Amino acid sequence: MNNPHTFTTVSTQEDSPTLFTDPAAIATDHTDPDSMASLLESIPEEFDYRELEAGDILEGEIVGITANEILVDIGSKSEGVIPIRDLDRVDPEIRNNLKVGDKILVHVVRPENREGHAWLSLSRALQEYDWRRAEELLHTKEIFEGVVSEYNKGGVIVYLGKARGFVPASQLVSDEGKKEEDSEDRFKDLVGKKLQLKVIELDRSRNRLILSERQALRDWRHIQKARLLNDLQVGDIREGVVSSLASFGAFVDLGGADGLIHLSELSWGRVQDPSEVVQLGQKVRVKVISVDRERRRIGLSLRQLAPEPWSVIHEQYAIGQLVDAEITRLTNFGAFARVDGKIEGLIHISELSDQRVSHPREVVHEGQKLRLRVIKIDPVKRRMGLSLKQVAEDRYAVVDWAPDEAAVDDEADMAPFDSMPEAETTGGHDDAPLA
Repeated sequence: MNNPHTFTTVSTQEDSPTLFTDPAAIATDHTDPDSMASLLESIPEEFDYRELEAGDILEGEIVGITANEILVDIGSKSEGVIPIRDLDRVDPEIRNNLKVGDKILVHVVRPENREGHAWLSLSRALQEYDWRRAEELLHTKEIFEGVVSEYNKGGVIVYLGKARGFVPASQLVSDEGKKEEDSEDRFKDLVGKKLQLKVIELDRSRNRLILSERQALRDWRHIQKARLLNDLQVGDIREGVVSSLASFGAFVDLGGADGLIHLSELSWGRVQDPSEVVQLGQKVRVKVISVDRERRRIGLSLRQLAPEPWSVIHEQYAIGQLVDAEITRLTNFGAFARVDGKIEGLIHISELSDQRVSHPREVVHEGQKLRLRVIKIDPVKRRMGLSLKQVAEDRYAVVDWAPDEAAVDDEADMAPFDSMPEAETTGGHDDAPLA
């Protein structure tokens, strides 16, 4: 190809023409004083080749695929080559979907081989891509899903593409039940399990990528709680799982956020410990009774989904009926007993024994399980009178053999009960003798 700045001048004599470069002609032809810049700009774009260096990560376009290699246009003077041995290291799903015209990232292994082609690696570029993605996840604090591939004594390994991530035992939540174990196979059951994770530390020079399930779960729950708080309304009925127990109540996971069932909302009866009503991991239906969006608190109730026991007391119990009960409290005037784990009644001191009793402790003790007889029911005043001494009385024989038949209400049996001070027999107060 002729140089645009070379001219042919014919001599005035009849001899052969002479080819030369005329400096004056160049000066005359270019009025731009910055002639070198103009000269460089006039070079066609196709000759502006990229200078390659080992380790470069470049974007290229696939221009050819054979059984042994892939040719990639990377803007160099010749195509780069990805050999088959490198493709064998690439995930089959990615490798089988490659086609001519695809834009891909490649890693320059050698700028030029014997044939003048650059030797490229797709597998290394994918690893670089994955490290870049990990860096982005570290900065954005985004939660992602990973699958446990391996484990060791200190934690589990999760790959982020080709980048090897490590989740230390201290950052695992899925292994909470085995915290006390000191075994080589402690994390064996987690292999193949999907975890929600966050990148919490990254150091490319040390090939170090630290992940956390604990922080991911904490952030996820924070997001879920915000959504729940916006959606929940007082009166809603939700399903959840008992996540933890405390002295003041039970926490229920509603699907990313915990609500509290206070002791007073666990049951219509008196509850001293949440474990009397619910257990960890138990599925429950609860009613939303309060939503405090500012303090991010959710109040729940279990008892409000059940009928108030005193309103249906006559459907379940009758005077003269024998019931199973547990002594819950002792007072100077008698012993309280929880009937069938639902409702609390009073055994007046006069109903404990045919013998004279100075204090209930002479006959019964807290936690003792007994069979008692119902001798009075007053739903209005929320009172149930129980008797220990009348359990074996002959006059109740017909009732004991036919518990479904109506029994006669003997008001005289409850004279001591009726003579008790009103403040001591009215339920609803923590110190009151009847709930």
